[in-house]
Amino acid sequence: MTVVDAHHHVWDLSVRDQDWIAEGSPIRRDFTVEELAAEARAVGVDRTVLVQTVTVPEETPEFLALADEHELIAGVVGWTDLTRPDVADELARLRELPGGRYLKGIRHQVQGEPDPEWLLRPDVRRGLTAVADAGLVYDLVVLPHQLPACTKAAASVPHLTFVLDHLGKPPIASGALEPWASGLRGLAALPNTVCKLSGMVTEADLASWTIDDLRPCADVVLQAFGPDRLMFGSDWPVCTLAAAYGEVLDTARRLTGPSEHARIFGATATRVYDL
Repeated sequence: MTVVDAHHHVWDLSVRDQDWIAEGSPIRRDFTVEELAAEARAVGVDRTVLVQTVTVPEETPEFLALADEHELIAGVVGWTDLTRPDVADELARLRELPGGRYLKGIRHQVQGEPDPEWLLRPDVRRGLTAVADAGLVYDLVVLPHQLPACTKAAASVPHLTFVLDHLGKPPIASGALEPWASGLRGLAALPNTVCKLSGMVTEADLASWTIDDLRPCADVVLQAFGPDRLMFGSDWPVCTLAAAYGEVLDTARRLTGPSEHARIFGATATRVYDL
């Protein structure tokens, strides 16, 4: 079975600051593809999807070039300004760059937008339509209160596949499933939505989480999306705040059934991102 890690990051602080990382954090250092490759191959991961970290136009071409150089990276989820009038032309330009064939999706830090219905703005919706027309998918990094807007957006652009990152960031540490669970089920009811089994350990208590803390949210996601619309993502290196790469992978396997593994750990990501 080909194992795909559908969500990870890399960064070089000498090239660009990651201002979302707090001073003194263990992840406030460089993380390279080479370091990722050593860890991924040690635990049997064959292919990965590299995901944007900051909302600057220079990062996506850099990531495409990395994918062109490193066989481990099978796809890139980049960033572009969805509200720009020429977003369709910009997506086409990115596809023509070195490594442009690895561009598989677009993401924006919607979680940081003060407007809970940012995704429903006419200029954003026009950008989402351009993403769909380009044959790309759209990754959603959102908070639970933004899930209803995600559902409306996915319903309004039915030919675009929306991929929910990190389960929509449920409050695992508090154990409060609602209103997150209802919002997630509403999104999952639409056929053009997919979810990543990722980011759980960093939504739990970083120092003392257990698999039992994660299981209620994992069960909701499995029931709502099913293994054909669920894919594993490590969220490396952010995950290292709470767990090592191999521990995250093993935990995801323990939270799912053996009959589901081929789809969750490979087939879904390969199909959705056209790897």
